Amino acid sequence: MAEPTGEDRAALRQTVFGHMAAQALAAAVRLGIADRLDETGREATGVAADLGTDPDATLRLLRAMAAAGLTIESQPGRFALTARGLLLRTDRPDSVAEFVGMFLDPTMVAAWGRLDESVRTGEPSFDGLFGTDFFGHLAAHPEKSRAFNASMSQGTRTTAAILPGVLDLSDATSLTDVGGGDGTLLSALLVANPHLHGVLFDSEQGSAESHSVLDAAGVTDRCEVATGDFFTAVPAGSDVYLLKSIAHDWDDERVVTILGHVREVVPPKGRLLILEPLLPETVDGTQPLLMYLSDLNMLVNLGGRERTEREFRSLCERAGFSVTGVTRLPQPAVISVIEAVPA
Repeated sequence: MAEPTGEDRAALRQTVFGHMAAQALAAAVRLGIADRLDETGREATGVAADLGTDPDATLRLLRAMAAAGLTIESQPGRFALTARGLLLRTDRPDSVAEFVGMFLDPTMVAAWGRLDESVRTGEPSFDGLFGTDFFGHLAAHPEKSRAFNASMSQGTRTTAAILPGVLDLSDATSLTDVGGGDGTLLSALLVANPHLHGVLFDSEQGSAESHSVLDAAGVTDRCEVATGDFFTAVPAGSDVYLLKSIAHDWDDERVVTILGHVREVVPPKGRLLILEPLLPETVDGTQPLLMYLSDLNMLVNLGGRERTEREFRSLCERAGFSVTGVTRLPQPAVISVIEAVPA
């Protein structure tokens, strides 16, 4: 076995300080710093004056942002946004500001401080901290629910741009997006498939922003918004049922329950499409660290998990489906489409 090198020590230090870099990014988003900058450059003092922040502390944060590749300090105290930093502006259609803000919000971060507890028990530590589960907390805090919905929308845009060009829905007549949030993905599929009718199914809080998204896409006349609880039932009437980033929120038993409700209503020649990242059977370098951190995030905050293809095949079989194919979406997407039919 090789002895540790200086590079190994540096990598560990980088990881230790990684949470500080994340908090610097969170502060920049909460303060709205990117919205006060552009690509031409501006003095830190002017940014501080706009924000009502301490000039020296603002300068120090902007310099940390420059070191992180978000800004460029072209002259002492003068900063401009980089291409990466532009993604933090809230006025851009490709903004990730809501996504960054939500995943670095204390609501999401707090349970990570008790990861060791979750590893000991196998249970989410979020519930003990907040007195309810994650989605129960969102239901009691509408502003957090709105932020979560917006972050999910921003996180879905890459998939929404890629999936319509990969998924063949020419023989489908109706598609139900189970847990479809604000309709970002469903509206993209409906735009690409003018013959298709859509059903957006989610809770009232989950679908609260859907009407504006569907209106903006011009698909309101072909899309029904249905509210309910997928642990109780799923609307009948479609020949394709889609679940994106739903299964990883829940433990195996509850995933089987959701899939079972789909199985009850899907027609004999219908299809189930599950969109999730797939972990390899062993850590072989094909998936980035991000996917394994996402798995731990599911553990501490939700009680869910990321899964392998074999595990998804097993869940589908338990719910009465047979997997017919798995397609990895092209980069920059990090998810796969698991297609199944009634067994």
